[in-house]
Amino acid sequence: MFVRNLAAIHAAVALTSCATVAPDGLAAFEATLAAQDSATAALTQWCAQHDLAPSPIITAVPVTGETAAISDEVRRLLEVGPDEAVGFRHVRLNCGDVTLSDARNWFVPGRLTDDMNQTLNSTRVPFGRVVAPLGFVRQRMDAQRGSAPFCPDNIILSHRARLVLPDGRPISVVAECYTSANLVH
Repeated sequence: MFVRNLAAIHAAVALTSCATVAPDGLAAFEATLAAQDSATAALTQWCAQHDLAPSPIITAVPVTGETAAISDEVRRLLEVGPDEAVGFRHVRLNCGDVTLSDARNWFVPGRLTDDMNQTLNSTRVPFGRVVAPLGFVRQRMDAQRGSAPFCPDNIILSHRARLVLPDGRPISVVAECYTSANLVH
């Protein structure tokens, strides 16, 4: 299966650019993600290691025009009742002009500080960087190579996770779709 996925990645890259894909790139990328509780921190590290932009700063570019239903499953995972506020952010996490991830994030504003909520509502700072002072832990729920149903095309890896405070209360549920740009050097 890995060889088939790698062949598909090579084909996709060949159609979109003249860049090359390292044979072990996907495994190395997965290891970088697995080593961090914050996808933002992992993408920052990956961007710097692979010189994907002049400055390895990850920005959250909002995807507009989408409304997010707050499903019963999301409320259960966040451990909130039907009347508690749930925020939503759909962004593309970019390193320079390179989109590394398409991410949807449902979060509990009441478990964040007012400053954190203001920053999330008014800037392009990624969620992981904003809430890092809370010391959250990432609980991985699903991971698959390729595109999950919630992802767009050109995806090499799909993750779903829950971010949890040290006291066990969840603050976020994320659906992350990592692009083939992560494997282009």
